[in-house]
Amino acid sequence: MTIPYCDTIILSDLHLGSEVSRARDALRLLESQYFERLILLGDIFCDLNFGRLKKDHWRLLSYIRKLSNPKRGIEVVWVEGNHDHGLSLIMSHLVGIKVYQQYVWEYRGVRHLAVHGHQFDRFLTDNALLGSLASAAFLLLQKLDFRRQRFTKLIDRLDTRWRRHSPKVAAGALAHARAHNAQRVFCGHTHQAMQLAEDGVEYFNTGCWIQATATYITIDEEGAQIHEYAERSDDHYPGEERGDPAAEVAELPGAAGLLGDAEYEGVYS
Repeated sequence: MTIPYCDTIILSDLHLGSEVSRARDALRLLESQYFERLILLGDIFCDLNFGRLKKDHWRLLSYIRKLSNPKRGIEVVWVEGNHDHGLSLIMSHLVGIKVYQQYVWEYRGVRHLAVHGHQFDRFLTDNALLGSLASAAFLLLQKLDFRRQRFTKLIDRLDTRWRRHSPKVAAGALAHARAHNAQRVFCGHTHQAMQLAEDGVEYFNTGCWIQATATYITIDEEGAQIHEYAERSDDHYPGEERGDPAAEVAELPGAAGLLGDAEYEGVYS
């Protein structure tokens, strides 16, 4: 079987620590692809409570750590999301990758820009306290809605439609891309995969990994494309106990000697 190859893979909104995070599927995706660059486009974590992380969540972090080993020749980039705030610096040392506010790179003569997108969500920026309370309530709802998480996922979809933040984030991202002379711009945050073009700029939203349909983006010589993760029949195994954070961190390659020079980089001008 031929293993798919692309230059760049972009994932966002994994929300590790959430009951509905599909970390196991994300790990299987990364293991099944060849790529030169991995961009984690924000909201990799759900909140500051590491006690919520399951074994699958730690395994995914461990694999990302392995990918970031310079010997592999893979560039791993983490763009901070609103849920990552307060965790990024800690985890950049643990996982061994730099954390950016936005990331700009060129591929085949095209300037690309990646930013999580919460910066363009005026409801969130104007109501930070309300947003924090809503996130806490959503976590509680996940615990109560323990079977198939259908109600939780429905609430997430309705929230996206009610706030109409997908069009707002897209409009803000396109304007931001034009200001930075980028021909392609990538965001997460909205949990809704999306693609559009305006005035010579392409906008892509990666979607998320907490819904029934998980999506990601690849970039290769044919352009940028949104893909749905093809779930395998043996992917479901509910009821797994949470891992001991200390034990799982110890299993991370090099965790006993965390990188001391991993630095937080904000690149907003």
